[in-house]
Amino acid sequence: MNIAVIAIIATISCFVLTMLIAPIVTKLMTKLHAEQSILKYVDNHNAKQGTPTMGGVMFLLPILIVSLIFGGVSSKVMLVALGTMLGFGLLGFLDDFIKVKFRHNEGLKAYQKVIGQLGIGIIVTLFAFYSPDIGSQIKVPFADKYLDFGYFYIAFTLFVFLATTNAVNLTDGLDGLATSTTLVYVATFIIISFLSIDSLEGDIVASENNRAMIMFLSATFGGLLAFLWHNSNKASIFMGDTGSIALGGMVGAVAVFTKNTFLIPIIGIMYMVSCISVIIQVFYFKITKGKRVFLMAPYHHHLQYKGLSESKIVAIYSIITLLFALVALASIL
Repeated sequence: MNIAVIAIIATISCFVLTMLIAPIVTKLMTKLHAEQSILKYVDNHNAKQGTPTMGGVMFLLPILIVSLIFGGVSSKVMLVALGTMLGFGLLGFLDDFIKVKFRHNEGLKAYQKVIGQLGIGIIVTLFAFYSPDIGSQIKVPFADKYLDFGYFYIAFTLFVFLATTNAVNLTDGLDGLATSTTLVYVATFIIISFLSIDSLEGDIVASENNRAMIMFLSATFGGLLAFLWHNSNKASIFMGDTGSIALGGMVGAVAVFTKNTFLIPIIGIMYMVSCISVIIQVFYFKITKGKRVFLMAPYHHHLQYKGLSESKIVAIYSIITLLFALVALASIL
């Protein structure tokens, strides 16, 4: 059967499975009082107090099942990418669990979360570095060549995982925001993977890895599409750190494992905006002893205070992500 047809079936399968378990997860989290505690200074979100969280479980389980069914277990690259997503998801689940149990929005301490991210990141980075299918070379956008980072690859890639997990986590601040932008990101890498099929002909291992990654990405796209159904404004459930940190791990793994790490700041431009706006805000606040660049950070909250609706902001972020995704695709053609 044609790989494109199989990918479509995988997408639909994960969409349907996520839609089927969505009511179960929502009711379970509501019954367990796994409700989102809204930060006091985000007064725009007072109406969201009590919305169930940890909804990342809703799409992570179907992605796991569908990826294994359609991607198989022969591709170590796909299995580690899937494991990376689930590993970071488990870290996020622990963070959410603490928030829910103690009824506050603090969760894990910052250093505890960083230690967890570093632990998972080191394992995945070393796998990539020593894998004969990945290695230390990274494709250069707009140029038909690779840069070999040598041993510096380890530090660089570890930084990438720290950046992506925190950046996606910060972007998850409005209904459907992280989900929408990540859908565009995943769709772009599906296209990139399909464009790579011809060039990998003759290399059985590379072709198998590419095929398995397409299945993983297709399952992720279907799961997120179904989650958006429930998470778009007004959200019936939040993905929580369970979902956002898992997606950050996936964002990093997909780019790193396909040797397209330099495409992250292009396709993931709005993740970068979220992350950089927080860094700027904190830095400026400290050096000026209380002054702010933005009304509130991350930047999407600044736009809220400027009067833009959540739906409008999500649309803007998605459109900008799509435009930059087209630039990323142009860079490899």
